[in-house]
Amino acid sequence: MSLPTPFSEPAIRDPKKLRNTALVLFAIMLLGGWLVLKRYANSQAETARKAYASFSNEAHGSLTDSDTENRPAYIYRITKERDLRMLRQDGAQVNLADLRGKVVAINVFSLRDPQAAERSFAVMKRLAEKRATDPNFILVSLIIDPIPSEKLITTLADTSITRAIKLPQWWLGSNEPKTLHKFIKNELKANTYPNEISGKWDYDASIVLIDKNGHIRRGVVPQKRGGPPFIATFDFDQAAKWDEKGVKTGTDRNNVDELEVLLNHTIDKLLAEPARDS
Repeated sequence: MSLPTPFSEPAIRDPKKLRNTALVLFAIMLLGGWLVLKRYANSQAETARKAYASFSNEAHGSLTDSDTENRPAYIYRITKERDLRMLRQDGAQVNLADLRGKVVAINVFSLRDPQAAERSFAVMKRLAEKRATDPNFILVSLIIDPIPSEKLITTLADTSITRAIKLPQWWLGSNEPKTLHKFIKNELKANTYPNEISGKWDYDASIVLIDKNGHIRRGVVPQKRGGPPFIATFDFDQAAKWDEKGVKTGTDRNNVDELEVLLNHTIDKLLAEPARDS
């Protein structure tokens, strides 16, 4: 084993040079990280752009910039494998997928706690009246309350009469709670899973639009000052809260009325789009 030479001395390190070296290395690390993140962001943006273009072309054929302006946003597609089967007010067992090729407006409500759906129900009634002669537009209301199977047909029939929900334009349906509530949350993309809190039902009463090809679509509001557009859910209770807070719309209408205008505008656009085989 060799011994250290008696004449060797430890190197004297210059703290200033060490600090400068550390700063240079740190700067290189920051620059490298920023370049990696920028490259990744550009790659993701390009991938998203290509995916959207591919999806748009698949659904609608080649589109020009003017064609896509204000086009209702795609949120999710309900496949036939994840479809909802329901008992309807006339006693028929039907599937939501039976309405492919039509534009569908859906809302949910509770017979026991209907307050949350009062505004959306009023809008659904106006839609039914305004579009009564259009066979390509259908409304569907779903009852979320647990109802004994032996009473379900009678309950649906009686409710359809008291609520003026008339076939063939407007379906009233339900299913056993676990299946229905899971569908509402997972497939209709509700903000709230229907549940009971302190003896009252808590649920999302927003109106959901489904296009002719089974896609959930939402309204698009371009930003006047640029930037990405606002994607609007048709939540009329939320719009009423904005009105209570004094939030302005920039028009002579309040938020509730403005949202209903957007809803009808979105429906018109969906009705104008083609259905495709699926």
